[in-house]
Amino acid sequence: MTKRVLILGGRGRIGGSVAKDLLTHTQAEVTITGRTPGNRTGDSRVQHLVLDLADVEKLKKAIASTDLVVHCAGPFHYRDANVLKICIEHGVNYVDVSDHRSYTSKALIYNDAAVSAGVTAIVNTGIFPGISNSMVRQGVEQFDTPEKIHLSYLVSGSGGAGVTVMRTTFLGLQQPIEAWIDGKWQTVKPYSQRENLDFPPPYGRSGVYWFDMPETFTLPHAFPSVKTVITKFGSVPDFYNHLTWIAAHIFPKQLMQQKSAIEFLAHVSHFMTDVTNPFSGIGVTVRSEITGQKDDKIATFCSTLVHENTAVASGCGTGSIAQLLLDGKLKKPGVSPVEEALPTDLFEQTMQSRSIDISHEWLYKQKFDNRQIENEYPRRKT
Repeated sequence: MTKRVLILGGRGRIGGSVAKDLLTHTQAEVTITGRTPGNRTGDSRVQHLVLDLADVEKLKKAIASTDLVVHCAGPFHYRDANVLKICIEHGVNYVDVSDHRSYTSKALIYNDAAVSAGVTAIVNTGIFPGISNSMVRQGVEQFDTPEKIHLSYLVSGSGGAGVTVMRTTFLGLQQPIEAWIDGKWQTVKPYSQRENLDFPPPYGRSGVYWFDMPETFTLPHAFPSVKTVITKFGSVPDFYNHLTWIAAHIFPKQLMQQKSAIEFLAHVSHFMTDVTNPFSGIGVTVRSEITGQKDDKIATFCSTLVHENTAVASGCGTGSIAQLLLDGKLKKPGVSPVEEALPTDLFEQTMQSRSIDISHEWLYKQKFDNRQIENEYPRRKT
């Protein structure tokens, strides 16, 4: 029988990218929801449904008649986990593109209920978090004992996404970050401690800053031997980083807590990126660096990815998880972040099928006393 997928928020840039990925890689029928009627696509497998998540009865009816729900209706800072709860009640598998720890924490509460219902619910899919988390798992598996994770992301201009992503950026500046550093939770200021790191072309050496992401706390849980998890984010062109830093450190805290201020900043930023997108592009690069013990030495393994369109890359990440669930190749009852649910072999297969290349390098190998670096691992790509 033909599988049915319900994409909540499917009329947004990221939701639309997920729909396109599913139509390309599966035979599923796709229902796209939005608050207003959608335009006809000419594809008989696509239907549109006017739906507000506040209309619980209509939401329940839509979920009950589908095989998989893909939740793309952000920003997730404001969301409860009611969609997930309804999916569990109706025995429907669930995937989302959530990108904030507050929502992830709410979702994980339903793990036992999902296990009992036999429902596989996977949160934090997309590009970051999402593909980035699977890159970390791929790297961690190279080590006898992984000890440190350093994840960095760069997005050009708007990333091809809508104003919701801009809201997410400014909402991420509201609260201090609880980060796992040296084996304990420590408080870090958002958009602080700039690092200049080497990214693949066309990005080169660029600056990134601490940013609150759900993987900041899900990765230490997934990989208990890891003592430090760093998640940093930056924008291209670089002057956007300085503007965001001002918003995080100069603007009054009371102002940044106001929804009206967030809306104003989000719309102004989106207008600015409309101007700069033709020059900067709308791509993304991810850099995953894992350090740990391998063969009684300390080594560092670096993975990098570049995609020309951030929203499309996010659609590939979420679409690949949805495809595996629809095909019955991925089944893990409970609520899991993607790095705990997706085996590396399946991750590699779906990335290859979408022509997403991930480069790997052994950067160096050093003695335990940290005083001498030995170039025993040459740079190489695999």
